[in-house]
Amino acid sequence: MLLNFSMQNYKSFWDKASFSMTPAPRQSGLDYSIQSEKIGSKTYRGLSSAVIYGPNAAGKTNLIGAMDAMKSIVLRGNIKNAEAIASPNQAAYFLELIPNCEAAAAPVTFSVRFLEQGLVFDYAFSAMLGGFLEKNAGRYIESETLSINEKLVFDRTRNGLFLDTPAPLRKYVYPMFKKTPSAAIDIAMGSLSDNELFLCNGFKSIVSKELVSILLNWFENKFTVIYRADAMQTMRRFADPADGTIYVEKTLTEAARAFGITANALGYRTDGEDVALCSLLENKHIAILAESFESYGTIRFVHEFPLIIRALLTGGTLVMDEFDASIHPIALMNIVNAFHNDEINLHHAQLIFNTHNPIFLDASLFRRDEIKFVERSKDTNRSIHYALSDFKTANGIRKGEDYMSNYFVSRYGAIDEVDFTPLLKKVVQESAVYTDG
Repeated sequence: MLLNFSMQNYKSFWDKASFSMTPAPRQSGLDYSIQSEKIGSKTYRGLSSAVIYGPNAAGKTNLIGAMDAMKSIVLRGNIKNAEAIASPNQAAYFLELIPNCEAAAAPVTFSVRFLEQGLVFDYAFSAMLGGFLEKNAGRYIESETLSINEKLVFDRTRNGLFLDTPAPLRKYVYPMFKKTPSAAIDIAMGSLSDNELFLCNGFKSIVSKELVSILLNWFENKFTVIYRADAMQTMRRFADPADGTIYVEKTLTEAARAFGITANALGYRTDGEDVALCSLLENKHIAILAESFESYGTIRFVHEFPLIIRALLTGGTLVMDEFDASIHPIALMNIVNAFHNDEINLHHAQLIFNTHNPIFLDASLFRRDEIKFVERSKDTNRSIHYALSDFKTANGIRKGEDYMSNYFVSRYGAIDEVDFTPLLKKVVQESAVYTDG
């Protein structure tokens, strides 16, 4: 369960921005949105959902992109550019695209706090990547820290390394490290490159592979970040598939029927290593590529729904750009409500998405701390992030108010007045003059 993510100097976010999934103090109502887990003597609480609003080009996608970039770097274990590109987020692979393009070279920082397997992980690193588009900069990790259950495990800087294994964590630690910790630290620092994460290299090989595996498994399998939903394509993989075989997806078909599928069923047709989603027409005994038969909204839903099921079954955190595009509001509401339903969301799954759709600005659907905003200054061109709960009741923002109406009169910010009328009048007038001439 994600509790907090923060970053600094990522694209339009120059100042530090913290995206909190922890319930804000003095907020009440909609308690079904709050999930709790006891670890040791302390109970941790997290929100089951969050929706992000802001005008075009404000930085909403950059916020999601920062999560994706941190995930990519951690799974690679270094701050080198990636050899293969696996998502549309170029900044996750070509790191010279990360720094704010209008500022002097400064460290890029990422940090995350989450719960996994009865442990509280706080992991952060700060890296010098050079300036924007500076491909040949001498990159290095400036600092890196890991705390587990609120006890500092390591603190790595350019000048040295503090490393400790608190008593409750010693069962995860290699026996040899327990015997000669100082020698292990010397070996770790001697073999660590400036552009490598200590977590994935020295700590993993010398201190505890098991702790690193838990953390990396969360990043890889529980923290699902979809940077651009319009480019999303989820496909099943089958063991030893026979060419030309069609595998019918029962659950997906039932969901698609509720959504409004045109075909009789959905299935995957295999051809060697290639797998294609197909619409099955039983009366004609044919299978046709779904993208050429179903609506765009249906295809979007079909690719999203397996990710929703996966998050609910594993207790994952699903972060998605434009999750709601081309999908009917009733279907969207039903999906959001599933994450708020403790009879369905048994494993503390979370749904986070950005949107322009005002239907989610509803006090009966989302808590104030679940409604987030991103705004970009026209003077500095830099983005900031805040939640509706950051507005104090002294300013008149109270539970149960008409959030949608307030948003459209710019009471919360994060909205731009758009008027194309003068431009269109000019175009029409110029066109008329050109035609008359």
